[in-house]
Amino acid sequence: MEIVKNTMVTLTYDLHLEDREGDLIEQATDQNPLKFLYGAGMMLPKFESHLSGLKEGEPFEINLTSKDAYGEVDEDAVVDLPKSVFIINGEFDSEMISEGNSVPMMSNNGQRLNGLVLEVNDDSVKMDFNHPLAGEDLYFKGTILSVTQPTDEEISQFMHGGCGCGSSCGSGCDDGSCGSGADEECGCGCGCS
Repeated sequence: MEIVKNTMVTLTYDLHLEDREGDLIEQATDQNPLKFLYGAGMMLPKFESHLSGLKEGEPFEINLTSKDAYGEVDEDAVVDLPKSVFIINGEFDSEMISEGNSVPMMSNNGQRLNGLVLEVNDDSVKMDFNHPLAGEDLYFKGTILSVTQPTDEEISQFMHGGCGCGSSCGSGCDDGSCGSGADEECGCGCGCS
């Protein structure tokens, strides 16, 4: 069976930055593969389009420019927030809100996002809300393990709360974002970040 819309795809991959010689940042292995419903909007569109028509056992190599992956670094996504935003029950958690930590937050319209704490000042916290892989070109090399018709249970699972990364991309999607072995976000092409 070949990969077409609404097929269940299971694959392995190594993800490197820039090219096959770049830093290895993530792996989906035979023991912990990436599984997703093809065409359901769970993956980066260009990642999916490169897999179209492949069959079980076939290898693949995909180069995504930052534009086709997680976009360029957006300077407007680096913001200074009042320190008062981080006060809970009258206290500022300086252990959680410290330089280098990724902090789950919610926008004014209810969108979940992770922010990287860049700096903590007396009155403000500088946060970076860019995807951790923004500005990076990605190189995937892998193998299609299986292509099947999804069961009703799989369709329900993937359409109602799972992005398919499972412990994929090296991690989980339990919070609505795809985790990765590298960080809280997923480089595996998951579009659910």
